[in-house]
Amino acid sequence: MNTTPDSNSLTLLTDLYQLTMAYGYWKHGKADQSAVFHLFFRSSPFRGGYTIAAGLEPVLDFLRAFRFASDDIDYLRTLQGNDGQPLFEPAFLQYLAELELTLDLDAIAEGTVVFPHEPLLRVRGSILQCQILETALLNIINFQTLIATKAARVTSAAKGDAVLEFGLRRAQGIDGALAASRAAYIGGCAATSNVLAGKRYGIPVKGTHAHSWVMSFDSEPTAFAAYAETMPNNCVFLVDTYDTLQGVRHAIDAGKRLRESGHQMVGIRLDSGDLAWLSIEARRMLDDAGFQNAAIVASNDLDEHLIQSLKLQGATISVWGVGTKLVTAYDQPALGGVYKLGAIQDAAGNWQPKIKLSEQLIKTSTPGVQQVRRYYDSNGQATVDMIYNQLQPISGDCTVVALQDATHRTQITASTPYDDLLIPMIRNGQVVADSPSLEDIRNRTQQQLQQFDRTVLRFDNPHKYRVGLESELHELKSQMVLETRQRAKQESQQ
Repeated sequence: MNTTPDSNSLTLLTDLYQLTMAYGYWKHGKADQSAVFHLFFRSSPFRGGYTIAAGLEPVLDFLRAFRFASDDIDYLRTLQGNDGQPLFEPAFLQYLAELELTLDLDAIAEGTVVFPHEPLLRVRGSILQCQILETALLNIINFQTLIATKAARVTSAAKGDAVLEFGLRRAQGIDGALAASRAAYIGGCAATSNVLAGKRYGIPVKGTHAHSWVMSFDSEPTAFAAYAETMPNNCVFLVDTYDTLQGVRHAIDAGKRLRESGHQMVGIRLDSGDLAWLSIEARRMLDDAGFQNAAIVASNDLDEHLIQSLKLQGATISVWGVGTKLVTAYDQPALGGVYKLGAIQDAAGNWQPKIKLSEQLIKTSTPGVQQVRRYYDSNGQATVDMIYNQLQPISGDCTVVALQDATHRTQITASTPYDDLLIPMIRNGQVVADSPSLEDIRNRTQQQLQQFDRTVLRFDNPHKYRVGLESELHELKSQMVLETRQRAKQESQQ
């Protein structure tokens, strides 16, 4: 079977049930019925108190290129039902072949601090088009948001030290590696070892040498001397191939020869052992030899918790190489974002709110056409986020009802400063927003984090930032829950 596509189309990056539902909408005359879907997550990752939104620009790239290519249609034509007959009729496949996106997309900007149940994306348009995009949008947003959040935590633990993303060889495939490098930079990493990511996204690239370089020579001093001769302007010596502190001495000797030739040793790298003790000893040796400016780089399965611990132990590490546990989100492999229908337009053009119920309160969705409003105090610090129904604009004072505790209510005056976080990105299928540079997005992350109290950002038992529903939306949701449960009860008794 030929596995090489005739096109570069990613349109079939979807679950089959999106296409079977689209077929059903088309077959029953509902394809053009207007609907609104929201993409959100239900809990912050890593048991943390915040999340960093990421993945929007790749979403826009995906939507710009969205077309069913001829080989996509040819493949769909081969799919069969359990009776051996084609799964889709030819007229539907022709419909897909001619399909052009005409929907609207509003989104929270990349690099924004976000919280559970807040829509990161709001998709509005024909229900068929909204539905068919669900899987790809979740795939892109879930992963990049997860990695950007992990990177923000790691760089926070480093307290201003440079963090290098070193995860390419352990990443989940080629696309996973590239997406992780991009998201890690958004989260605060200073550079990547991934050269393709550097080329594609403009991320600074950094790297040294491996143990194999040292092992390929007769001795460590010879290996360091050869590396210094090869790359006198990029010398970070990996010192733990045989004996770490002896390796530091050999690096110092190589550094002295570099200095005599008019170059400077950038630093040394530790990749094993007691990183706290070794870094302290290495710092003393380097300083005594006149290399006060030489950096100590550390790697070896680092994450935010280990970096924080090493800091508390007095480690003199100034650059952190973080790989596996960053790019694979080692302690939480998925964000768990979902994509739910919030409203649908009836034949008269009126929007009808929709709700999904669950035995678990956290899985009951919020109805309506949602917007997120963030309020600030007089110092510019974020104080509370309110999800409200955009079909009912807020014009005066309002009340925010906490998501998990309806007895906890926050009164907001009309004069309180705020931002509405969902902003127009696509209108009638066309991108209408400017695309910020990756550097600007990375800077936004840092600026956003400064707007929140430190207690919200801490790793252990973070303070819960206040997020809730505008009181009228809360009442609508409560009413719909009661009515839906009552209707289900009546149906069960018939």
